[in-house]
Amino acid sequence: MPTNADRLAGAVVGATAGAGLWGTVKRLRAQATDGYNVAEVAVEGPITRDGGRIPGASRGPIPADKVVEQIEDADDDPNVEALIVKLNTPGGEVLPSEDIRIAAERFDGPTVAYATDTCASGGYWIASGCDELWAREASIVGSIGVRGSQVNAKGLADKLGLDYRPMTAGEFKDAGYPLKEPEAEDEAYLQGIVDDYYETFVERVAAGRDLDEATIRETEARVYLGTDAAENGLVDELGTREDVEDSLEDRLGHDVEVEEFEPERSLMERLRNGSQGMAYAVGAGAASAFDVDEEFQLRL
Repeated sequence: MPTNADRLAGAVVGATAGAGLWGTVKRLRAQATDGYNVAEVAVEGPITRDGGRIPGASRGPIPADKVVEQIEDADDDPNVEALIVKLNTPGGEVLPSEDIRIAAERFDGPTVAYATDTCASGGYWIASGCDELWAREASIVGSIGVRGSQVNAKGLADKLGLDYRPMTAGEFKDAGYPLKEPEAEDEAYLQGIVDDYYETFVERVAAGRDLDEATIRETEARVYLGTDAAENGLVDELGTREDVEDSLEDRLGHDVEVEEFEPERSLMERLRNGSQGMAYAVGAGAASAFDVDEEFQLRL
């Protein structure tokens, strides 16, 4: 005998049949039966705006904008009382990391960041927007710093007989351009940008994690095992995922049931990730891999 939840799920499938909708169907089934009260959103892999594929990765990371969308969906869901942000990331782009942090900070309810294998740099930036940060004893945590990078190809261009002739308006317009001879003024200017982002990172962590700025600076962007991170205050608690759920039960005063909120991936996104992977597999895009066609890059 079909239940009301089964009928609801069947109606949704019939009306919206297609790839990538099963996550939506599961959430609707759970909502119809009050089957969950905690949402989990994952940040896995390098943090990027568009989720571009990373060479060597088995699948592309989830775009930051879609992570934000899932957190906002969880916040709008009347069933969801608390949020778990699962973090397994080495970091990535600055502003996408900040967008996810803001979304977590704005969530109306308890928020717990849970580090699995790695919660470094941009991942830690995101964690600073949550109420608590949990990790495993062997998790890698920290790397509170900013990296600016560029590949200078001036020497290679000279060997190939290529001559860079800039036509720019503004003294620093081509600072960091790979075919330009590095100049002390350009490097000082770019270092200033990195320093400014680092100051912002320290301020975010100090405010969100209730830590002294001097203590954060003393880490000098090191990474720590979870046990050491807990000792120096970078992590609130050590434990398993089950321990996180037990803690939430104590805070909420009742049992919890966790639902994973996952973004739907369109057919075009899946094809794009597949084609990018194939291109790298056969050696295409080598210039992009070395950033020789891009200017100065900032990463957390």
